[in-house]
Amino acid sequence: MKVFGFAGWSGSGKTTLMERVIPLLTGRGLKVSVIKHTHHRFDLDQPGKDSWRHREAGAAEVLLISERRWALMHELRDEPEPDLAAQLARMSPCDLVLVEGFKHLGLPKLEIHRPAHGRPLLHLSDPAIVAVATDGALATDLPCLNLNDPAAVAGFIVDHLEL
Repeated sequence: MKVFGFAGWSGSGKTTLMERVIPLLTGRGLKVSVIKHTHHRFDLDQPGKDSWRHREAGAAEVLLISERRWALMHELRDEPEPDLAAQLARMSPCDLVLVEGFKHLGLPKLEIHRPAHGRPLLHLSDPAIVAVATDGALATDLPCLNLNDPAAVAGFIVDHLEL
């Protein structure tokens, strides 16, 4: 599996860009999966539902399955957060895993940057960033892609990873 990251400050448009790029990649016949890292607590479950009650009772994992999808919830309890390699090992085989977050890991990444937000550029201190998608003018030696042109971004990823 090839892995490619999207990095940027909160509110820069990482999720929106990925949402627009994924169908372009799958339209090329690629099987694409996503890993989204968050610093916030989250829960896919709802209090009072059977699966929530099983987790609250102490189950280490609860797998929910229906005719349309399945989801495995693993409670870390006192375990450390697993690294990206451990999570990739859990993924089903695919052509490409897009990663949102994990912005300080050394995987090839696209920086999403909006100059109007006034945040510093990440690629200045991250050699794993291979290009920047922006909606403004930017002086950099890296390839600059138009943030509003998801086809160009998808094409760059395919070319860069030789998919």
